[in-house]
Amino acid sequence: MVRLNVKHGEQSQFLYETTTTIELETLVEKLSSIYNGRLKIERICSEMECLASHGILLPPNMQGLTDEQILELKLKDEWADKCIPSGGAVFYKDDIGRRNGQAPNAKMAEVLTKTIAEAKANISKKHVDANIVMTKEIIKDTLDLLRGAVTIVYPMGLPPHDPIKMEFDNEEDLTGTQASLSVIPEGQGTLWWAAKEMQTGKKLSDYVGKNEKTKIVVKLQKRGTGPPGREPVVNEEEKKQMMLQAYRRQEELKKLENVEDDRHLDSQWADNNMLKRQFQGLNNISWRPGKRF
Repeated sequence: MVRLNVKHGEQSQFLYETTTTIELETLVEKLSSIYNGRLKIERICSEMECLASHGILLPPNMQGLTDEQILELKLKDEWADKCIPSGGAVFYKDDIGRRNGQAPNAKMAEVLTKTIAEAKANISKKHVDANIVMTKEIIKDTLDLLRGAVTIVYPMGLPPHDPIKMEFDNEEDLTGTQASLSVIPEGQGTLWWAAKEMQTGKKLSDYVGKNEKTKIVVKLQKRGTGPPGREPVVNEEEKKQMMLQAYRRQEELKKLENVEDDRHLDSQWADNNMLKRQFQGLNNISWRPGKRF
């Protein structure tokens, strides 16, 4: 099996195994699906953290309003009485006014937080260093894990406008959000390898040969964005070590400048008259009393 280290930008995202006979169009589709699936899990985990802290999302017409404004406009959250967490709710006000503040109790909140941690571990980028391969099944199982935890805590379900439910139903609308910039739309992905864009209509073997034990680094990005930027010659850790070494050298030079040690002046190489005495044959003269006859 060919092992691909899939990068987006300068960071490794995940490892993937395939064969050299795969069509590039199929490969790009599979890699894009896994990449987008990881982004979906990250978005759901982020919203579930807010769910565990402040309860369900308020209706769009109530978000960002103060309590006084809600009373003045006579607005009511019709889903507050329908979507009650198991074991009852504990009030924790959402300062930014997105959620209704009816948070799950400590036990149910722990169910959500533990599941979030497990989900993040399943798709961690550290798997690249650990040589753990990512598959579409892992993405699916992780989404099912998150869905199950939400169902346990909210057996009556979430409001249809809650982004967590919309993500689970694949009805999320990311238009105008920062998250939309990272997603690779279906049919718009492309692979780059060795500074070359892999063209659809070809097989992977057309680029890397037929050796099934090949390991390569590829970059996944949106079509039409041009070649990916060159990666730095040294990584961040190496750069830190080089800067630390340069700093230590600079400090050593400062110490040497402040040292007032003139013992070297007694050395022969520091004697200005050394060459003159050598020509006159005055070097290595020892003085001692002569013999008496």
